[in-house]
Amino acid sequence: MLQRFGQVALLYALLLVEVALIPVAAAMIILSFAMGMVFFFPWQARMIRGVTQRHRRLLREWTDIEIEAPYLPKPPPPVPMADGLYRVDRTLYKSPRMPAWNDRFKWLLTDPATWRDSLWLVLDPIVKAGLLPLFVLFPARGLRLYALMIRLLLGATSASRLAFQLTKLKQARNLAADSQAAEMRRIERDLHDGTQARLVAIGMTLGAVEQLIDDNPVAAKALLAKTRDASAETLTELRTVIRGIHPPVLAERGLADAVRALAMDSPLRVTVDVELPNRLEPPVEAAAYFAISELLANAARHSEAESVAIDISTSGGALRVTVRDDGMGGADPAKGSGLTGIERRLAAFDGVLALNSPPGGPTVVTLDIPHVLPDQGDSAKLPAKKAATLGVLYATAWCPLFPQGLVAAILKIFHVDERSWFVALYLPEPLQWPMIVFNVTLGVMMYVVAMRIQVVHNRTVGLGRAGGPRAC
Repeated sequence: MLQRFGQVALLYALLLVEVALIPVAAAMIILSFAMGMVFFFPWQARMIRGVTQRHRRLLREWTDIEIEAPYLPKPPPPVPMADGLYRVDRTLYKSPRMPAWNDRFKWLLTDPATWRDSLWLVLDPIVKAGLLPLFVLFPARGLRLYALMIRLLLGATSASRLAFQLTKLKQARNLAADSQAAEMRRIERDLHDGTQARLVAIGMTLGAVEQLIDDNPVAAKALLAKTRDASAETLTELRTVIRGIHPPVLAERGLADAVRALAMDSPLRVTVDVELPNRLEPPVEAAAYFAISELLANAARHSEAESVAIDISTSGGALRVTVRDDGMGGADPAKGSGLTGIERRLAAFDGVLALNSPPGGPTVVTLDIPHVLPDQGDSAKLPAKKAATLGVLYATAWCPLFPQGLVAAILKIFHVDERSWFVALYLPEPLQWPMIVFNVTLGVMMYVVAMRIQVVHNRTVGLGRAGGPRAC
């Protein structure tokens, strides 16, 4: 209980910062747009965002209610043209500083969350003043209700989620294109340096056989035998290249058997444990297979490992692969160990790589690719905390909305001399209408928050079942 009161006290300490910031922010807006001093506007927006971000972080820590930041993605850095200049509309700049400032200004100005933050800055002192009795009597419930109200005003919107998702998709597309181009260059190099060179050598040998077949049949037969051996080696190399593109065992028998085949070919002692309810989509199988292949190669070449354990399982709708070796550790993506390439492969599927490789070992690499399998749990059911919050909101929202709000307003309008248990009517005359308005607003917001909880949960479940990426 004392901890909750301390948290409430910190919220009201931040209220003093907000009250002091309101006139400063208003003055900076006036200077920016009424007097042309536009350089004040980014400072003003960043100051308010700092306060809102602090509220989101604190309420997430105190109530476990996630309040996603609603801001649109930052603009990318300016890209110079072929002549090294930077263009903004019809103006050319030698330095990227001014184009970057212009992009940042437009980003802040056109982001709806910037103006929602400003609206919150004005309304939050009123909300905190109205919730003070609830904070004093039931601080835990007050904090949770306040967090839900903050999420309603400062949480992510559909537009910001879509914008973030679009940015991630563009990044994944660029990474996939880069990975594909690198893979094509590798295949071209392997064919040029290996298979093509051997085929040229075979052609030259057959030319020599043509010249010797009449004058020296014995030498011609010897050269033909060498040509036969060379063709067999060329076929082996060609099969190796084909396996590097897409192994036949992966296409025919799936990820589990393909990884077991990798384990058999590895010079290390490799154990494979696979628990998959069904086969994955071919692109996902290929990404996981080549990632495991790269990790096995790293363990054999760099870590001085003797054994490797591979575990392939599922977590909800996600594919999880853990590769653990008993080598010397110290793996670092910056050292060119192939981990960066793995991250690029996984990025196309919204996957992530986690590395734990202390000096001395062991090295543990975990790959997570979300939403590639149907979730086996009953995801449609609300979690216990959300269900309890929903029940509390629906059970209590009627009180401030109807008796303490609408009914009190009717009695006030018709001058009915009846106070009963209508709290607002016991206040001094100047405070009665503000209290009635606050009660009606509070009741409506409680109903809105309750409905939003259900809608957001249903939308999240629908995205998970459809196999789409989660909003960020």
